[in-house]
Order: sequence, then structure tokens, then C-alpha cells
Amino acid sequence: MDLSMKKNFLTDYKLEGEVLPIYTYPAPVLKKIAEPVTEFNQELHLLIKNMLYTMYHAPGIGLAAPQVGVSKRFFVLDIWFDREKVTLADGTEEYRLSQFQPMAFINPVFKNHSGEVIHEEGCLSVPGIYEDVKRAEFVSVEYQDPFGDKHQIEADELLSICLQHENDHLDGIVFIERLSLLKKQLLEKKFLKQMQKKK
Repeated sequence: MDLSMKKNFLTDYKLEGEVLPIYTYPAPVLKKIAEPVTEFNQELHLLIKNMLYTMYHAPGIGLAAPQVGVSKRFFVLDIWFDREKVTLADGTEEYRLSQFQPMAFINPVFKNHSGEVIHEEGCLSVPGIYEDVKRAEFVSVEYQDPFGDKHQIEADELLSICLQHENDHLDGIVFIERLSLLKKQLLEKKFLKQMQKKK
């Protein structure tokens, strides 16, 4: 694949794909430590595109492979896209998505953490639960792209928080496990009760 195709793999794709099932807490795959990605092939590329499609339509700003049942060390995110509700001529409403800036982080390694920030987080694997979580304010991450090329990024604010949240999924950690034991137990109970009602 030539360099221009590599560069445009994420930014130029059309927003089409398959909506994958998202595993919810406490599914066993969410508690496993994910394995490194060793093959950067068409199968991986298709999964990344379907994960982005699933994430945008959930909607969410990040999605890790374990959340779709694949215990591999990678995740996708886009904290910048726009989601606008529009009313059609027949009176029905739909959401229109635009301004996509998707990113894929494969085999990420965090090199530096500094500062401290508290931010409200939610998770597609724990729908309906939102809570303040303490994170590092700044992070530096080395990672591979969908073709195996290595990159490094420094992040703060929402990007830093999202990177840490998604990376936790690769280590078998869901965000409520970052809370105090009492708060975790209360939220666990509340969430599992909500899930029981939906069955």
C-alpha cells in the first residue's frame, strides 16, 4: 500500500460499516488483559472501521477492542466529531454526523503521566452510569497505526482522559473500578439492577 493510502486510511473512509455488539459490564472479556496486536492486515482494518462505525452510532467518543469482544490491545477514538439532530420534511428526526477526525491506537504504551484532573466519565459498556474519575492531566503515548508504523503523541484535556479511559479497557479495567470501593459497589448494584429490568 502506498504512503498516500496509508495516510488517508482513517480520514477518507466513508461512514459505512457494521454495528458491532458492545459487551456490557461485567462480561468476562472486559476483565481480561488484552493481547498485543501482531498482524496488521485487512482483518484488522475491517474491524477498526466497524468499531468506528459502531462508536459513532452509539454514540461515543472512544471504543476499545475488548468492548466488542476482541481481546487485543487497540482502541479507536474521535473526540472532535459533530452530532446534530435534524428534523426531516416528514417531521421525523435523525442525527447527522460530520467533522470526523478518527484515530486508532494499537499496542499503546504510556511513557509519561503528569498533573491531575477530575472529569465526569461514562462508558458504552456501562450505559447510563456517569461519575467523576481522577486521571493524569498530561500523558505521552507511543503507539502503532493500522499499518504497524510507530508514532508518539502528547495529550492533555479530553484527549488525555479518553486515552487513559480506553487504555484501561486493554488492562481489564472499567472506569467504575477507578472509584472508591463503596462508590464502585453502589454503582455496580445500580447498574446491574438497571440491566435486569431491561431483560
